[in-house]
Amino acid sequence: MWTYENKAVLNGFLRIAGVDEAGRGPLAGPVVAAAVILPAGFKVGEINDSKKLSPKKRDRLFDYIQAEAFAIGVGIIHADEIDAINILQASLKAMRVAVESLPDAPDFLLVDGNFEIPISLSQEAIVKGDSRSVSIASASIVAKVTRDRLMGEYDTRYPGYGFSGHKGYPTKAHKAAIALHGPTPIHRTTFRGVSEYIG
Repeated sequence: MWTYENKAVLNGFLRIAGVDEAGRGPLAGPVVAAAVILPAGFKVGEINDSKKLSPKKRDRLFDYIQAEAFAIGVGIIHADEIDAINILQASLKAMRVAVESLPDAPDFLLVDGNFEIPISLSQEAIVKGDSRSVSIASASIVAKVTRDRLMGEYDTRYPGYGFSGHKGYPTKAHKAAIALHGPTPIHRTTFRGVSEYIG
């Protein structure tokens, strides 16, 4: 899990940030990205791709990362902007915002996925990086837990949709709630499953 970080260090980089996002697929809510710089000696333990962890384990690891990381940045792009610029561009923007919000600027980025972030920093995009890099895996946990907690807050604001359960993903119950009640202000109006109920 340290292979990519160690390679960057050998190439002369000192502050390596892992970057990942959560929430590309949902019909509602924001896309949330995190950037995490870990200290040398950070213990990997159970850190892994957030999708492979139980909610309870994610919450515990989130607290561990918050306590031990050298720096953490978060970027949040809401549904209206996702609709305006499309989900890929919104995801890349969320990752850029996360990097720019780090209290200590990184000098190298490890980015989950196929695309580099539109920012003038040396970086490497890694497919399935959240399973291969401890920094990206840590970012995936921070992004996922942050987004899940936001969706829990939206559940109290917009009752009847079940946001705290499905987190905005296109489950049968969520799609039935949209059909019954119509979209909320946090629904992505350009997504199939929502667009049919606009206007």
